[in-house]
Amino acid sequence: MKALIVDDNVTMRKLIRSVTQRYFSEFRECSDGSEVLQIYREFCPDWVLMDVQMQMQDGIAATKQILAAFPDAKIVIVTAYDDADLRESARLAGAHSFLLKEKLLDIKNIIRRDVEASSRF
Repeated sequence: MKALIVDDNVTMRKLIRSVTQRYFSEFRECSDGSEVLQIYREFCPDWVLMDVQMQMQDGIAATKQILAAFPDAKIVIVTAYDDADLRESARLAGAHSFLLKEKLLDIKNIIRRDVEASSRF
């Protein structure tokens, strides 16, 4: 599987990549939501792991943009902010899941549930 990591912090991108490398065979990274659509179009990832707060375009707006062009995209909002309003914004934007950076290892549960749901008739 392929993953696109979107986070403005290079250290965080490296951490996300190291924690999730057992689940993905290929990665692409970018530092801002404004770059996401073009990279998504070229790379066609199975999953996007998207930060929220970035300089030019935030992760919620980028999520909406990707899903407008690719309705089947699977986007996980990965953030440090555990906020009910932010969770609701992510849900309304169409994000597949919302994950706190401190619980990054839970990505395996999100992927497993999705694979199991896809394999059912």
